[in-house]
Parts: sequence; C-alpha cells; structure tokens
Amino acid sequence: MIASLSRRQAIAGGLFVAPCLAMIAVFFFVPLAMTLWMSLHDWPLFGPRSFSGLANYVQLLQDASFWDSLWFTTRYTLLVTPALFIAAFILALVVQQPGRLSGLFRTAYFLPVVIGMSAASLLWVWLYNDQVGIFSAILMQLHLIDEPVQWFDSANSALLSIVAMVTWKMTGFTMVLLLVGMQAIPEDLYEAARIDGANRWHQLRYITLPLMRQTFALALTVSVIGSYLAFDQFYIMTHGGPQNSTIPVVFWIYRAAFTYSRVGYASAMSVVLLLILIVMSFVQLYLLRSDD
Repeated sequence: MIASLSRRQAIAGGLFVAPCLAMIAVFFFVPLAMTLWMSLHDWPLFGPRSFSGLANYVQLLQDASFWDSLWFTTRYTLLVTPALFIAAFILALVVQQPGRLSGLFRTAYFLPVVIGMSAASLLWVWLYNDQVGIFSAILMQLHLIDEPVQWFDSANSALLSIVAMVTWKMTGFTMVLLLVGMQAIPEDLYEAARIDGANRWHQLRYITLPLMRQTFALALTVSVIGSYLAFDQFYIMTHGGPQNSTIPVVFWIYRAAFTYSRVGYASAMSVVLLLILIVMSFVQLYLLRSDD
C-alpha cells in the first residue's frame, strides 16, 4: 500500500515537472547540441557546409579580435559589477527600513528594470546627445563645461557612459535580490545585538554581511553572467566605436555570424564563452559558499 502510494506520488510529481523539463530540453539542450554540432563545421550563413573538426577552435586560439573583445568584456564587468552592488546594497538598506514611503521607494527604484535594454539604450542615447541631450545642458547650466560633451568620442568615456546607463537600469534588480537576503535574516539576531550594545555598523558587519554570503553569491553570479552577455547597449549606443574599441564578446560573435557569414566559427566562440561562464560561476559560488 505504501509502495503504491509512493509510486503514484512519484508519477504525479513527474507529470508536474514534465512541462518544465520539456521547455528546458527544447529551448536549452537542443540549441546547445546544435551549437556544438555547428562549431565543428565550416558553416556559412548561406551555401554548402562541410565538416571541419576542431579547426574553428584552433583558429579561435589565434584570433586576436576575439581575445580583445573578451578582455574588453572583462573590463566592462569589473566596472559595472561593483557599481551595481554598491548602489543596490545602499538602496536595499534604505528601503528595508519600515516607513510609509518604503513601498513607493521600492517601486521607484525597480521601475527601470522593467524597461527593455534596447529602449533604455535609445533613451540614454538621447540623454547623451550633444545637441538635445539634457546631460550636457545641465553641466553647461552649472558652468561645469563650456561646450557640449561628446560622450562617445573616446573609448573610456563611451565605456563609462554605458556603465552609468546599465547601473541605472539594473540596480533595482540587484537591490531586490539583496533585499530578499536581508529580510531572511531573523530579527532576533538584531535584537540580541542591540541588547549587547552593538550599533548599526556592528550589526551590519557581524550579522548582515556574513549571513548574506549566499545572496551575494547569487547576485554576483547573475551580474557577471549578464555583463559577459552584454550586447544591446553596445550595439545601440556605440555600434562598437569609436574605432572598434567597445566591442564585447557577444557583439563579436554576432559580427562573425551575420556580418562575415561564419556561423560555425561564431558557434565555436559561443561554446568557449559558455565554458568560461560555467567556470567563473563555479568559482564565485565556491568562494562565497556558506560556512555550513
């Protein structure tokens, strides 16, 4: 009787999970297998294709453009990730405090997240415009500059401009992740700390930060993966310029596939990028694992 009940429960559980497994198979494992297969071929966008084995991967090791784009993506990640975390952590501390306007602030900070990356990029292109954009106008009104700033004329200013846009757009998402981690910490710990004379700094240092290590690991992994997969903002805001100095790795994969018609080579780059992200994610989760 017990065995029969357990079998029925297992079947019911399998039926509930089946749609999710089917979605994962169709939209992840099948495309992944196709990408692996294409990476082993000389696969033009149009025309006949032929098996080439590991030739694409061998060429990839010697492709300076790919490694330059990967290095640029790493620089971008190292800039945008701390900016996101610092801003999101401060906002999470602010909105965590009980108050009449806490809900309003949470909504306001999260609103940019619901805007699509393409729409946000177009919006900030207008804000940065040297003729009608408000950023240069505000700086000129404050007498900080004498003429409009060409935000995308140099590699460094273009990169920092995109970092500012992404920080504005994605801080709310990271804030929600950190806020969930903060609210999961038992209030009894803070009450005991206050009784022992701990001030807010001590509570933050010895309670909040240590108990949020798993939340930090999740938020950091999501942020790093999102940064390495950045494409829309660079394609819309800089088009890879000036002088191809702002081309992230996904942008280079896109060019290889749809500009140079080398789908097989682009697939090989995608596989290598996937492996890099898997290794980085495991390292981050290992370093920030819970002591338990």
